[in-house]
Amino acid sequence: MTIGEVTALLREGILQVLFLAAPLLLTALVVGLVVAILQATTSIQEQTLTFVPKVIAILLVLGFLGGWMFSSLRDYTIELFRMIPDMR
Repeated sequence: MTIGEVTALLREGILQVLFLAAPLLLTALVVGLVVAILQATTSIQEQTLTFVPKVIAILLVLGFLGGWMFSSLRDYTIELFRMIPDMR
């Protein structure tokens, strides 16, 4: 296995992590921003108010995209295991 192949594997792994984490992180970011704007306009400064909507939104995203996330990670893992016999 050459340095180029190792670099490609690392790049693919990092991209896989980014693709799987991005929907959840973006959802938390958008919901947090919306709640912060609502808190600023209504002068409600309750810290726990941001927690519940974020958790609900993240669970909804996991419900919608969980199958895709699992199959993507499964395919990547299977491909890694298939590559093991060729590694020296």
